[in-house]
Amino acid sequence: MDGLTTMTYAVDGRIARITLDRPERGNGLTLLTPRELAACVEAANLDPSVHVIALAGNGKGFCGGYDLLASAEQGMEGQPLVGPAGSPLDPAVQRDNHDPSQPWDPMTDYQMMSRNARGFMSLFHSDKPVVCKVQGFCVAGGTDLALCSDLLVIEDTAKIGYPPARVWGVPTTALWVHRIGLEKSKRLLFTGDCLSGTEAVAWGLAIECAPRDQLDARFEVLLERIARMPVNQLVMMKLMLNQAAYAQGLAQSQLLGTVFDGIARHTPEGYGFARRAAEGGFRVAVKERDEPFGDAGPSTFKG
Repeated sequence: MDGLTTMTYAVDGRIARITLDRPERGNGLTLLTPRELAACVEAANLDPSVHVIALAGNGKGFCGGYDLLASAEQGMEGQPLVGPAGSPLDPAVQRDNHDPSQPWDPMTDYQMMSRNARGFMSLFHSDKPVVCKVQGFCVAGGTDLALCSDLLVIEDTAKIGYPPARVWGVPTTALWVHRIGLEKSKRLLFTGDCLSGTEAVAWGLAIECAPRDQLDARFEVLLERIARMPVNQLVMMKLMLNQAAYAQGLAQSQLLGTVFDGIARHTPEGYGFARRAAEGGFRVAVKERDEPFGDAGPSTFKG
C-alpha cells in the first residue's frame, strides 16, 4: 500500500503482514496509526488470496503506547495534522482542549479517542483472523492492538499491561475483562501492573509464549496452520465466536472507557502528570508515577 507512514503492509502468500514501523519511537501510536491500520485491515479483507493477518512491530518492542513525547511534552504539535482545522483531529484543538486554563469539552476528547478505538477495533471486526506477535514490550495504548487481535503469541519475558491505569488513562477498547475475566482484569487495572509473556499465557491473555530466538518460528507455524483453512470457514468461525463479546456488552463498555479516558486526563492528578511531563520530560513523569509501585507484578500476587 502507498502512503503509509506508521506501518508497512505486504502480502506473503495467504498471509497479509501489517508491521508497525516506528522503531526509533518504540512504535509509538500517533493519530495516524489507527487510520492506517484500518486501511490495511480492509485491504486484507478485500484480497481473496489472504486467509489470515499477521500483526507485528519492527524493532526491540511491539508497541510502547501512544507517542506521549509528542502529546504530553508538545501538546500534540509533533503529530501530523490528520483532520481539518478546528476538527477533533486537529492537534491544535487537542492542545487547547488540554489547557487547564481553557474550558474542557469532553466530546472533543471523545470524538478523537472513539475514532482511534474504531481503528484498533478494525482488527476485532476484521472478517479474517488476526494473529499478533509481541516481543519486548506492549504497554498502554499498544495493548489495544494486541487485545483487539484474535490470538496473541508473545515473548516469554515480554512486558504487557496498562500502566496508565495509575494516572492519565483508561483502556478505550475495554477488552481486558473479555480476554482474561473480571477478577484478573481488576488485579491489573487496580494497580497498573504488567504481566510477563509467561504470565500472559497462564492468565489466558496469550495463546503461547516462546524465547525471543524461537518467537518468530512459533508465530509462523500458527499463521501457516490458520492459512490452510478456507476463507469462508474462517469468516464464519470468527463471526460466531465474536458474538459472545458483543452479547456481553462490549460496545457499552467501550463507550464508557472512551469517555472515562478523556476524564482521566482532566483530573487534578492528570493535569499534574501532564505538567510534570512538560517540565521534566515524559520519561521523568512516568518514572515518578511508577516509583511507588516498585517492580511488583502479578507474579508476586498470591491471591
